[in-house]
Amino acid sequence: MVSAMRKVDVCVRGAGAAGRVSTSGAAQLGLETARIEAGEMGGDCLNTGCVPSKAILAAAHAAHEAKGSQPHGVTGVEVPAVDFGAVLHHIRGAIKAIHPKDSQERFEGLGAHVIRHKARFTSPRTVEVNGETIHFKRAVIATGSQPFVPPIDGLADTPFLTNETLWALEELPTHLVIIGGGAIGCEMAQAFRRLGAQVTVFEQGNLLGRVDPAATEVLRQRLIQEGVVLHETTTVTKVTHPQEGAFSLVYEKDGTQGEGTASHLLVAAGRVVTTDALNLSAAGVEVDAKGIRVDQSLKTTNKRIFAVGDCNGQYQLTHAAGHEGGQFIKAGVLKLPGAISRAGMPHVTYTDPEIAQVGMTEAQAREVHGDSILVFSEDFAENDRAVAEGKTEGFAKVILKSNGQVLGATIAGAHAGELIHLWSLAISKRLKPGGLSGFIAPYPTYGEINKALINKYFQDKLFSPTVRFVVKLLNLW
Repeated sequence: MVSAMRKVDVCVRGAGAAGRVSTSGAAQLGLETARIEAGEMGGDCLNTGCVPSKAILAAAHAAHEAKGSQPHGVTGVEVPAVDFGAVLHHIRGAIKAIHPKDSQERFEGLGAHVIRHKARFTSPRTVEVNGETIHFKRAVIATGSQPFVPPIDGLADTPFLTNETLWALEELPTHLVIIGGGAIGCEMAQAFRRLGAQVTVFEQGNLLGRVDPAATEVLRQRLIQEGVVLHETTTVTKVTHPQEGAFSLVYEKDGTQGEGTASHLLVAAGRVVTTDALNLSAAGVEVDAKGIRVDQSLKTTNKRIFAVGDCNGQYQLTHAAGHEGGQFIKAGVLKLPGAISRAGMPHVTYTDPEIAQVGMTEAQAREVHGDSILVFSEDFAENDRAVAEGKTEGFAKVILKSNGQVLGATIAGAHAGELIHLWSLAISKRLKPGGLSGFIAPYPTYGEINKALINKYFQDKLFSPTVRFVVKLLNLW
């Protein structure tokens, strides 16, 4: 039997952020575009990642605020009443509200052909889906990533949770154990603790291992203060599930074993790229240890096929995926030359306080540039808005080359995810403090923290002995 044939200009496999940008851009530019997705439209971010996790963090923040604030003279309740069913309703409501941006109807309205089935490559120019062969001029692989399940003895035989199944919970865990102390692990630890669960975190290394240690310490102390039990540099070696609602764990630290129990187990040990069942070899697309191999323009080893988003192993960030989808439009549709720029790519951990970074950490900068770098920091305790709101935990730090080029910035504190924007722009546009000096921050705002960092760069230069001498000469008459 000969399958039906459809010819398209662009074929996109994946319905997350990278696929959304690729599809909408190509369709709106008038190209015959097909978008293929077997799962939920919107991908991981909308359905099981960014949106539900931030929604539960908002609910947890409300529970935390209900306890009141003694420094502000407000007395709350010792144990806030948490209706977990209502929390889940809030999460699902957030997903539903955002869903139209990613819906099948939206993309069909833009002129794209949406196919809701699995797909596999059958040649360097064709994809087979539901008995139909699609012949493409350009293709985009945007299949994202999935939770990594570590090879822990017994784990595969237990009903553990991941970020993909967490939202199916019907009741608040009594004691949630989290394996993994990265961004997802820390965010969910704080959220569930604030909602009333006991929470224990096991991390093989240190919390947020790629983050500036000083920033991690700010969060570590807050989690401990709120009652989260942390086991860092600790390896879980065995997991069993002897009965419903009970997990038993064996863990090891510095050669010493320990045991623990939990009502629920969340595995948040990182993510791996999703390429299974794509039959990439038929398309001439190679995969390495990180993910699908791409060049600087995101072309795979088949130059007609691009890999964007998590699946290429470069970043696992929704905004990075969207940015890379834009690169496909630039290189694959508009045929413009040039490599993708990731210099100003920020990442944020949405705990309270938040932690945001862009570019190099101080340690990374010293490793590359030595002690010639310039480092300026400002404590949140020096910011008037932070003082007024009682959110004085944390600091902002910027790292510069001796010539003023911004190498990186780290912010740990309230609204860090918003404050990092300026430094992302500075890095991506190669702006030095002189180019930022005209920035005026309203008073009183947290944005003044960034203004203070800029001023510190000029402070020594402006009030140097040479300048003071010149000023005296200028004021002799």
